Amino acid sequence: MLRTKFCKRKAKMNYLQQSFHVKFEYKVFFSSGLFEPSNTLLNDFLKGDAIVRKIFFVVDGGIGDELQQKIKNYFKIHQAVELIPEILVLPGGEQLKNNTLYFDQILELINKYKIDRHSYVAAIGGGSVLDLVGYASAVAHRGIRHIRIPTTVLSQNDSGVGVKNGINYFGKKNFLGTFAPPIAVFNDDFFIKSLSDRDYRSGISEAVKVALIKDSEFFTWIEENAEKLTSRDEESMNYLIYKCAELHMNHIASGDPFEKGSSRPLDFGHWSAHKLEQLSNFQVLHGEAVAMGIALDSVYSNLIGSLSDSDCQRIINLLIKLGFDIIHPLMEVNDSHSPILLGLEEFREHLGGELTIMLLKNIGEGLEVHEIDPEILIKASQTLLKYS
Repeated sequence: MLRTKFCKRKAKMNYLQQSFHVKFEYKVFFSSGLFEPSNTLLNDFLKGDAIVRKIFFVVDGGIGDELQQKIKNYFKIHQAVELIPEILVLPGGEQLKNNTLYFDQILELINKYKIDRHSYVAAIGGGSVLDLVGYASAVAHRGIRHIRIPTTVLSQNDSGVGVKNGINYFGKKNFLGTFAPPIAVFNDDFFIKSLSDRDYRSGISEAVKVALIKDSEFFTWIEENAEKLTSRDEESMNYLIYKCAELHMNHIASGDPFEKGSSRPLDFGHWSAHKLEQLSNFQVLHGEAVAMGIALDSVYSNLIGSLSDSDCQRIINLLIKLGFDIIHPLMEVNDSHSPILLGLEEFREHLGGELTIMLLKNIGEGLEVHEIDPEILIKASQTLLKYS
């Protein structure tokens, strides 16, 4: 009789391990009149090998019809790449990111015109358009070369030069998205000149934010030039945008660009700002909400003994001088059930579990905390009401 003997072996764990680094590199160009026939900056960038490459444009509808014709005229003269004849025009604003219909439209045209990974998808518009088109470009063919041409102060000095993109889903801001740097960013001051006063001012809040956590001298410069900025002095605004972009890009290179950890210093003032946008059905602009978020977190920083009275007052005074409201009925914290407080839990979820909020130690120096006291937040809200 044949007997089979089974021998028990001590279990071994066999596995392979690999580690690799991927280098990302992109440039932010500053120009004026990018699509003027005499301006060869974009065409020079697009020049390459003998492979026929294409460029597909998605444009913010709020910019105007003349831009489409300018683009077509430009590529009749400058032919480094083949212009896709159909320019997709989408409505601007945060509502654009709430409907996957627009995301599908971009993918349909990428498929229709056979835009491959050696070609380009260029987005011209504010932050919402850039977020949406960046997301579509990142997932189509696992990544198509993406060019950003921001048209607002907010997108030229902040979101447009970053590495994030996405759309809203389940009623949550940027629930879907990727970290995917553009291949290039072109900041054209031509677009800034045509902004409404409200949109023009809105983007300055992000400059205040980055100065508060990164550069006290820049904050002082904003204080000294607040009147010039609000009166739309071109030279002052160009410097503000350039300096913000520089600080933003330096931050991306210095630490955790794809946000693997819970630290997000560039989101100072944003936990409540994101929630206020949603609660107001996006009637409050992002930059306006950020200004209020900065005010709330600055006063909170003061109340916990971190930020001095004088620095706190400087921040509030600057925001008011720039023309921002520093409180909104939907931003008020009256008790532990105030709707704005839901923003803390959503922020915790977005970070991946641990709540990390950037507060202020000094102007130009941030302080990370991992909890927020609702009672102190109520006092901070009540303090801001005194200014309204």
